[in-house]
Amino acid sequence: MTVSSQRAAAVSLGIAASLAATPAVAQDQAPEAYGPNPVITVVGQPLDVPLGDRAYSITSINPDMLANEPSQRIENALRLVPGLQQFRRSDARSANPTSQGVTLRGLGGNASSRALLVLDGVPQSDPFGGWISFPGYDAINIGAIRVRRGGGTGTDGPGALAGTIELDSAGIRPGQSNVYGDLAYGSRNSFEASVGTSQALGGGGLSISAQYARGDGFVPVIARQRGALDRAAPYEQAGVNLRFVAPLDADTELQASARAFTDQRERGFAFSDNSNDGADASLRLVGRGKLPWSALAYVQMRSFSSSFAAVSADRSTATQSLDQYNVPSTGLGARVEIRPSLGEGTELRLGGEWRRTTGETRELFTYVAGDPTRMRRAGGASDTFGAFAEASWQASPDLLFTGGGRIDRWHLTEGRLRETVLVTGALLTTTDFNDRSGWEGTGRVGFAWDAASLLTVRGAGYLGWRLPTLNELYRPFRVGADATAANAALAPERLQGVELGLGYEIFTLQFGATVFWNRLDNAIANVTLARGPGTFPGVGFVSAAGSFNQRQNLDAVEAKGVEIEARADIGDFDIAAAYSYVDAEVSAGTGQAAIDGLRPAQVPRHFGTGSIGWFPQGGDSGINLTARYVGSQFEDDLGLLALDDALTLDARAALRINRNLLVELRGENLFDTTVQAAISGPGVIERGTPRTIWLGLKLDIE
Repeated sequence: MTVSSQRAAAVSLGIAASLAATPAVAQDQAPEAYGPNPVITVVGQPLDVPLGDRAYSITSINPDMLANEPSQRIENALRLVPGLQQFRRSDARSANPTSQGVTLRGLGGNASSRALLVLDGVPQSDPFGGWISFPGYDAINIGAIRVRRGGGTGTDGPGALAGTIELDSAGIRPGQSNVYGDLAYGSRNSFEASVGTSQALGGGGLSISAQYARGDGFVPVIARQRGALDRAAPYEQAGVNLRFVAPLDADTELQASARAFTDQRERGFAFSDNSNDGADASLRLVGRGKLPWSALAYVQMRSFSSSFAAVSADRSTATQSLDQYNVPSTGLGARVEIRPSLGEGTELRLGGEWRRTTGETRELFTYVAGDPTRMRRAGGASDTFGAFAEASWQASPDLLFTGGGRIDRWHLTEGRLRETVLVTGALLTTTDFNDRSGWEGTGRVGFAWDAASLLTVRGAGYLGWRLPTLNELYRPFRVGADATAANAALAPERLQGVELGLGYEIFTLQFGATVFWNRLDNAIANVTLARGPGTFPGVGFVSAAGSFNQRQNLDAVEAKGVEIEARADIGDFDIAAAYSYVDAEVSAGTGQAAIDGLRPAQVPRHFGTGSIGWFPQGGDSGINLTARYVGSQFEDDLGLLALDDALTLDARAALRINRNLLVELRGENLFDTTVQAAISGPGVIERGTPRTIWLGLKLDIE
């Protein structure tokens, strides 16, 4: 991958500026978009972007935009997309991995993802818990990211409740032969390195890469609340990636991928370490003849562990309270799609999909004199089988209609909870939960109308759903003094929504805006039921400092808002801005009166970004400044613990030394703003990444 076209990259903020009706990455464009220049053939790509996507709200990110993001981490680049949020404001260098679920449009804080993230078509959420393992991705290998907001896309499956985030691996050009690498050293003895090669082989190619990152970390607890036990939270992460592409005939291509990663972090005190390891493999066949088609099969394997501690009130001592020593899980799946021709200006997509997840938590708990006395094993399996159809019709040069539907059959099986006494092996709890199954439907319709030469109006309505994760169904857990019980009776979440948007473009100015309304029925949330001290079902004893919670279906979460995106290219300057406003409210059910009418946890009302980049004559050398604002939000469902709003400034300066070497200076959170990421029950505040400076080199030899 080269770092050319850095002028466009100056809009790391303007990832939002690619208007919904205009795909923003090169491989999405029709040949005529390039004028008289020939289209460069790239192998290893998916089927073409669907015709119907013009009707939906989409933001695209290209590799240069990733390169210009000061942290150069995918999870932070995604934070620039209006309406997209992660459960915590901290990134994968300091957050607990289980807190990195992704959602869109203010549908409520939940560590499980309500948006579907896929890499080369493969779902990436953890099979057991639904979170995303962001250290498993190397930004240097990503060719494009497309974020499709709004649910109901039948081709994406039940996980796409709030939208879909599509990651595509970088393609390989015919005759390509290059070696590339990144090396950077930063604050707190941080180190990052990536190395790889892409080699064309006949009509196909091979890509191999590896990445490594480590750092001594920062102290998560804010300075005025620290005690003797608080210390810096180090991290160490590594991964390898392999991708092979080969033509089977003139129209058919084989794409084989494999990757593995390891992620070790600590949370800043004794007994707070965690690890997350994974390996994926997939095979995809893509046919580009008269009947375009694709077939995909994949396997995911994950192993997660995490330790927990009870911390004294003065934060002088920590006593281990739980050791979640292994959470093995597996995801299996297959997907097929065909696109029969119905004539010029029409597109039909037909297909089916199967996904199975299995997983189990294995943990030691009830510590006495520093030793565990009990063991818990809890888990199960889920299966979904779905079939979908989607049709798009260019009714006239100015008017596009699209619509589709999907039907899924789901099964929850093998649900179980076992708790035993370690010394004797005696069973304390032995529960086998009833198998359950059901049918769920997904649908979406939309239009795009070129109302004037510079103005496009589009709209959509949709229905979507999400199956509870195995973690939500079967595993009780504790965070500090707070305890949360699982709920094997959770119903699937169901979404209905509408949106209306417009895009306007004149000369080098682009503007887009979308208004939306969503209602999430049966929204799964951690609901506070009582305060300690006391003994409660499913979790045992809770101290006076803690609360007893349970995962429950709320009646609904209703969210309405607006997303605005703009970009201007003026001479050597690129200017971009994005803003989202979300008004969200909980409608609570029986026994949940305390949270009825409140704003959902972890949902900011305001979110804004802005950037200005200066890259003379479109070169690689230049400067980019990025400002981000996130409004205040509640940590808890009762609205008692509020996280302050935060404004941060990031920057990147780059200087090309020669055609193979580029030097860069990057700065995250330059003013060292305290970005509050979490508040525990006793009021202890955890922060996100403080000021971090990087000096780096990028090498690309062809």
